[in-house]
Amino acid sequence: MLGIRTGFGELAQNPGQLIMIVVGLGFIYLAIKKEWEPYELLPIGAGMLLANLPLTGLTTPPAPGLAPGMAGILGIILKYGLYTWTILPQFIFFGIGALTDFGPLIANPRSFILGAAAQIGIYTSFAGAIYLGFNIKEACSIGIIGGADGPTTIYTTGLLAPDIMGITATAAYSYMAMVAIIQPPIIKLLTSQKERAIYMKPMLRKVSKTEKILFPIYATIIIILLIPKSAPLVGLLLLGNLFRESGVVERLSNTAQNELINIITILLMLGIGASMPADKVLNPRTLMVLFLGLAAFAIGTAGGVLLGKVMSWLSKEPYNPMIGAAGVSAVPMSARIVQHMGQQANKRNHLLMHAMGPNVAGVIGSAVAGGYFLSYFGKLF
Repeated sequence: MLGIRTGFGELAQNPGQLIMIVVGLGFIYLAIKKEWEPYELLPIGAGMLLANLPLTGLTTPPAPGLAPGMAGILGIILKYGLYTWTILPQFIFFGIGALTDFGPLIANPRSFILGAAAQIGIYTSFAGAIYLGFNIKEACSIGIIGGADGPTTIYTTGLLAPDIMGITATAAYSYMAMVAIIQPPIIKLLTSQKERAIYMKPMLRKVSKTEKILFPIYATIIIILLIPKSAPLVGLLLLGNLFRESGVVERLSNTAQNELINIITILLMLGIGASMPADKVLNPRTLMVLFLGLAAFAIGTAGGVLLGKVMSWLSKEPYNPMIGAAGVSAVPMSARIVQHMGQQANKRNHLLMHAMGPNVAGVIGSAVAGGYFLSYFGKLF
């Protein structure tokens, strides 16, 4: 044992690392005991734990002149998966597209408006971050948390502000995990019991197979022509959906929905956790990022509900304004919250399919917002 350094002494000299180890263990506890988004929080917590244990070399990035085998596995994931190539969030979008039924959105195109309204949190928090002294690139990355879309947050931050990757990505996934805590009070504040009890026919119009095949093609062309920088996310999202709906590449679609997205999720979430070493996280700016991210999510929820109220007043058919809360991109958690609260107010209510339309629109909306930020601010120094 003579001459061998142990991590105990290092932890004693760097209490910040010990704090982050405890935070990582907290994430693992929430994932296992509370079952809060376990597919995300468990590997994120494990990544935090491994990245903050001293002397491991796990986060050593590959670099010119570094001997083979000296780079750590987490360092490789961070460099090529999140920072340099940003391929992991793009493949997550491909898997999400293969998993998602766009039928509710196609059946009710008004859902696009609700999805757009819920993105107001992104832009208000962007302005708030600028006011609090963050630079424009950091403000873009912080604002995008309001879309409640982890992959878009990771992709945008990786290209614009990689130094705050860990906290923005963790905030996005943490708030997604806390949808059931964050959204109901906001919905209740902005709607009356009578509004929440509004009954809507549970069945949407039947969407044909042809419509489902044409939608990702048309949407890809139109959105990318409008916002070219959204192509890496929107393009792969809709490509995955085309695989799903075409019916001719079932094996590829099944792989995207299962093996591929599972592998990418492991790598991506470990990378997020590993991007949170104590020296980058434990500072006052981190608390500001967490606050702004929460504000963005809350404002996005409020924006969707308020527009839902307007649509309820204008609609000739009964229209439950709570549906607007699902316009954030937390799929399908936000839609389930709307369904649950709808049934609490009126046991006849079945709002899930109505809420899935703006929920899916929110995924597209947040990716477009990320593309917009990259288009206008990506080349700033």
